[in-house]
Amino acid sequence: MIARWKPVHLGHAAILRALCNNGDETLIGIGSSNRYNARNPFTLEETRDMLELALAGFTNYRIIPVPDLDDGLRWRAMVKELFGALDAFVTENPYVTHLLADDYRVIRPVQLVPPRERVPAEGSAVRRAMAQGADWESLVPTAVEEYIKSNRLDVRFRNEFGLETLAMMAVVE
Repeated sequence: MIARWKPVHLGHAAILRALCNNGDETLIGIGSSNRYNARNPFTLEETRDMLELALAGFTNYRIIPVPDLDDGLRWRAMVKELFGALDAFVTENPYVTHLLADDYRVIRPVQLVPPRERVPAEGSAVRRAMAQGADWESLVPTAVEEYIKSNRLDVRFRNEFGLETLAMMAVVE
């Protein structure tokens, strides 16, 4: 699975557990690994740290940075090279499904996560709450919350991307 994971939220945590519980080796791609902006407000290293915190107790995974190339066909070729043969590729993204459907058996995360463990959450909602100074903490795993707070990443996010995030959300709504 490739996602941006920015930040890792409770919905992601459920998916990550399901991925590791259902595979001998789980490959987790950090998408947009070369981007730092309002949609990608955490660095590759920070995102990796958050993933590792959410995956505490699991050892059957590997994290792979996956940069944006702004070219779907080149990105598809790069993903095939980075990930190789897979039993399944997990994504919720229709464009990624379109790009990879001829190469992998593509499944949606909801197919892996048991109903009682599903958490409806979106990274954009976490970032909006963070930008507003509202309760974002209840939307992320405790270890991720502690990491973000101890490194003042929430403060940095509000200072660097808060207004832009709120403006983007206003356009969408």
